[in-house]
Amino acid sequence: MSETTTRLEPLDPRPLADRTCLVTGASRGIGRSIALELARCGADVVVNYRSSDAAAREVEEIIEANGETAMCAQADVSEPDDVARMAEEIHGELGEVDVLVNNAGITIDRKFAEMTHEDWQTVIDVNLGGTFNCTKAFFDDIRDAEAGRLINISSVVGQQGNYGQANYATSKGGMFAFTRTLALELAAHDSTANCVAPGFVRTDMLEKVPERVQEKIREKIPLNRFADPEDIVGMVRFLASDHASYMTGQVLGVNGGLEW
Repeated sequence: MSETTTRLEPLDPRPLADRTCLVTGASRGIGRSIALELARCGADVVVNYRSSDAAAREVEEIIEANGETAMCAQADVSEPDDVARMAEEIHGELGEVDVLVNNAGITIDRKFAEMTHEDWQTVIDVNLGGTFNCTKAFFDDIRDAEAGRLINISSVVGQQGNYGQANYATSKGGMFAFTRTLALELAAHDSTANCVAPGFVRTDMLEKVPERVQEKIREKIPLNRFADPEDIVGMVRFLASDHASYMTGQVLGVNGGLEW
């Protein structure tokens, strides 16, 4: 080998070692897969959940069985006081958070003519308000971290709109502007904010959709299938890592080729 040849170093099997990651809504679906993947990459992971205690404990047990560190943190992200309590618990056990993944979300689907103010406000409070509450509680951590990362999980529905989902689409679309604004405010501190917009993913939310409607949706997807949660985690892993240190303020679609 010549003196000018550079040896290719092997990839780090634990690229997130020494980092603490909080994933909201991590007891099931996309959040569960994200939590497990970040732990596999060496991070200490906080598994947030609202009411699914047994499912959250299962995620914690899987992570710890693989030799990594995890803690469950119950909190309703739509409640600022609940989030403040959770932040205090996390800081007391694991210290400051380096990576925040705002994933928690709900749907209450109804045609707009039939949508009540409560339907609207409940979804906005959880999906968009929860993103604000958690980011507010951990903003100083992310800003001051050596490699602070804010990662918001939105949806292709926020880009396209979707019949019967005015509340959900609005909440997810709002995350784009929130992400871009936080990216500007964090940039001076070398911390980043990015947004992942998945397409239609095989989760509890999709299972609630009638099969005939699912088929119509599937026909519009160039890859002709719904995503599995595992299809989303690679993008989150990348954004949480040092490899994404020069990427901020972006909305990244993982949607099977859907146009928007």
